[in-house]
Amino acid sequence: MYKRILDHLNTAILLFNRDLVLTYINTAGEILLADSFHHLVDQNAGDLFKSSDSALLLNLKQCLTMGEPLVERSLTLNRMSQNITVNLSATPLLNKDEIIEILLELQQVDSHLRISKEERLLTQQNTARLLVRGLAHEIKNPLGGLRGAAQLLDLELHDPELKEYTQIIIAESDRLQGLMDKMLGPNKLPNKKSLNIHEVLERVRQLVQVESSGNLMVKHDYDPSIPNILGDKDLLIQAILNITRNAVQATEGKGHIIIKTRIHRHMTIGRKHYKLAAKVDIIDDGPGIDADMLNQIFYPMVTGRAEGTGLGLSIAQSLINQHNGIIECNSEPGNTVFSIYLPVETGNE
Repeated sequence: MYKRILDHLNTAILLFNRDLVLTYINTAGEILLADSFHHLVDQNAGDLFKSSDSALLLNLKQCLTMGEPLVERSLTLNRMSQNITVNLSATPLLNKDEIIEILLELQQVDSHLRISKEERLLTQQNTARLLVRGLAHEIKNPLGGLRGAAQLLDLELHDPELKEYTQIIIAESDRLQGLMDKMLGPNKLPNKKSLNIHEVLERVRQLVQVESSGNLMVKHDYDPSIPNILGDKDLLIQAILNITRNAVQATEGKGHIIIKTRIHRHMTIGRKHYKLAAKVDIIDDGPGIDADMLNQIFYPMVTGRAEGTGLGLSIAQSLINQHNGIIECNSEPGNTVFSIYLPVETGNE
């Protein structure tokens, strides 16, 4: 009864005996520590948290000795070569005035921060998309009239030099029309089917390798256990290709790009909870993205390159959003990571 309740909590619960040996961990704890119940139970706290804050073990021992609760805020734990930030609460359990066990509650802080950041990103994306679409529609209407008038004028003119001017007007109108179409984004709904994400990624990898010179290395690190997802193969290829081409441009076609996949458990995207999500990382060793631009790169018309249109990442985000997913980016010199999260199954509120 109690085990069923504890396994449905979002807070990680760990129970240690007086020797600080783990005797119980709930499902949320397994997810947080990225390991199974059977592998974690009977491990000493010193082994479980050996790569974390050295003061943690001393504080737990003091908690057992003094019999006083312990609270730690924003504590960094290192598990599986990843740092996670948690709030920790330790409570000594008594039996006839004797401390027999210690109960640890761990609540991951960085996941809440990521969800808040993600919600802001989705809200900004939707606002920007509505603004751009409205602006593009307003420009397209007079643009069509301008082109039509230029065509009629071209038919009336007989001087080749004057016709050259009307041809310039028509050509520039067509160029602006194409730009408006790109700003409006994809004009068809996804035709979703069950597919293997690695088929999409291999297609992208082959295209990028063919387009680039021999100086670019495009490697892959795939997790073959990822189940099929529901998606439109062509739209996913376009979205991931836009991101990967950005990586090629960032490295000037001479660096290293890694396409990496992993399964991600218990993921919240757009206020929906998914038990499983496929995570695709596009990693490059280019100079990185300026910190001031990092929060704006998914906006239309925002680009760090003089020759760029600033539409590639905006379109990619829109396409991934249509698959109930999201794209996030972290960047520092020599390591820029675009992370794409795609749900594997239908989410529940």
